[in-house]
Amino acid sequence: MKIQAAVPILAVLLMTPAVWGQAPNAGAQATTKVGVINIQAAIASTAEGKQAAAELQSQFAPRTTELQNLQKQIEDLRNRLQTGQSTLSDEEKARLTREGDQFTRSFQRKQQEFQDDTNDAQQDVVNRIGRKLVDILNKYARDNSYTLIIDDSSQQTPVLFAANQIDVTQDIIRLYDQSYPVKTSTAAPKPAAPRPAPAAAPKQ
Repeated sequence: MKIQAAVPILAVLLMTPAVWGQAPNAGAQATTKVGVINIQAAIASTAEGKQAAAELQSQFAPRTTELQNLQKQIEDLRNRLQTGQSTLSDEEKARLTREGDQFTRSFQRKQQEFQDDTNDAQQDVVNRIGRKLVDILNKYARDNSYTLIIDDSSQQTPVLFAANQIDVTQDIIRLYDQSYPVKTSTAAPKPAAPRPAPAAAPKQ
């Protein structure tokens, strides 16, 4: 069994489905002006997005280490059983097997909780930044007389080709950072507390 190591937060942000394809003032312009944006990349590339990524990485680091240590304990038990096939008593083999099963169940539960909690935290970041970024995008589209801006990171709006000249992603990132500058925090982020563990079963 291999631990599902905490994937880089930015990678997760880039995989989160985007839902912000916009069409401001459609039909109001005599000339069609179309642009494209990668909302997912824009969220991850803002200064706020990068700061949030680093904070989440630090926040969940203790639980990542806990899972890695638990996995090592499981591997150590398996190695002891494998190397001691001819020397360990049947009673000791049974004890080590029971202990390994308990560690494995604990690992699987903690791993699932870790994945759920990181997904929730990452989605909160995406939603928080995304709402503000869409406001920036709407104003940008109105100010620059766009008829349509398509999110090419969304599976619902696949873009097969778009000239670089109509990609507004970098413009939106720049405007977002100007509107929402990040503040350097000296306080370390509070580690994400693991979920309460159920009462341990009595040893056999």
